[in-house]
Amino acid sequence: MKITMIGTGYVGLVSGACFSQFGIDVTCVDLDEEKISKLKKGIIPIYEPGLDDMVKENADAGRLHFTTSLEEGVKGADAVFIAVGTPTRHGDGHADLSYVYAAARDIAMAIDGYTVIVDKSTVPVGTAREVARIVKETNPDADFDVVSNPEFLREGAAIKDFTKPDRVVLGVESDRAKEVMANIYQPLSSNNVEVMMTGLETAELIKYAANAFLAVKISFINELADLCEKVGADVESVAQGMGSDSRIGPRFLQAGPGYGGSCFPKDTLALVRTAEEAGTPVRIVETVVDVNASRKKAMATKVIEACGGDVTGKKIAILGVTFKAETDDMRDSPSLDIIPALQNMGAYIHAYDPKGMEEAQEYLSDVNWESSTYAAIKDADCAVIITEWNEFRMIDLSRMKDEMAKPILVDLRNMYNPERMKQLGIAYTSIGRK
Repeated sequence: MKITMIGTGYVGLVSGACFSQFGIDVTCVDLDEEKISKLKKGIIPIYEPGLDDMVKENADAGRLHFTTSLEEGVKGADAVFIAVGTPTRHGDGHADLSYVYAAARDIAMAIDGYTVIVDKSTVPVGTAREVARIVKETNPDADFDVVSNPEFLREGAAIKDFTKPDRVVLGVESDRAKEVMANIYQPLSSNNVEVMMTGLETAELIKYAANAFLAVKISFINELADLCEKVGADVESVAQGMGSDSRIGPRFLQAGPGYGGSCFPKDTLALVRTAEEAGTPVRIVETVVDVNASRKKAMATKVIEACGGDVTGKKIAILGVTFKAETDDMRDSPSLDIIPALQNMGAYIHAYDPKGMEEAQEYLSDVNWESSTYAAIKDADCAVIITEWNEFRMIDLSRMKDEMAKPILVDLRNMYNPERMKQLGIAYTSIGRK
């Protein structure tokens, strides 16, 4: 089979590489000439564990190709996947679908024979039918079907999520399209992965519903963490007790500084706007959006309190700036709220992140970027763990105490034992624990 990915961002590149690993001939298309040139040389524009090796292996095997020519990519393809960005639209919070619709028009003009057009981007309910309308309007003679195939990739674990998914969701309404999509995903279905076939609107909503529910779990445990601090309870034990219930489960019950990234913030907001337009508001999700925004801002206050209520002129060491570990993604990271808030209160920021510092410099200014954990904490008045990188779990705490001007650690990921910190003489603040 031959398939094409329109867009070589996170979803398009990971999906294209994984499909080629299945033995499918894949062409990835992007208008960014510099990006395509780098990909042809094996230079990967994002950090994702294992992706560089997979891209090289399949490119060398002749199964994975890169081009700036959409016409070249679409010609002769059995399926064309739209994997472009759908950021939050400025002004109203809706998903910006301009890139999706532009891709649909370009695909319509390049279609060569029967083609399945697949919405891989995260899009609101009704997008697939609008894509079909645009294609038909642009090219009345086009022979095609539109399918909704939402992605469920976690940054940092995307290859595993694609090759060993919990499920594959396909919104598909014609027998021809079902056959094409069944063939594409045959390597997974033959490995007992559930392939759900639903209507278009159902598939589109499944993606938003899943992300919104996970965001609810995160915000719920974060609010309980605040309650635990007030009443003397331990949020980790509360989460363990809750998560042991098979109806709830333990995942996404780790208290922290709030969610970020490329999905949860924009998808929860887009779901809220879609529900408002439909006249059926989702009040729980509306509250979660507000709670998470407040959560990230409140973390700066926690740091200031740990420093005695004033950070003016103090050196604050920030450990981790990406929204989560195992990615260089800075989008909606808690650090983007915490660091400016501390700077506005007079703090000097020295920061270190294993993979995200280059990306972070596009978002943050007046930050001293350091080469290691110990370079960041040297002579610091306070250290703050924002991102749960594994190397921050193995800090030499005695050395930390000696290197810092004041041994104060604010751990927003609960990576250390409070009793151990007390024994070492480190002033330790964590989330939802005594």
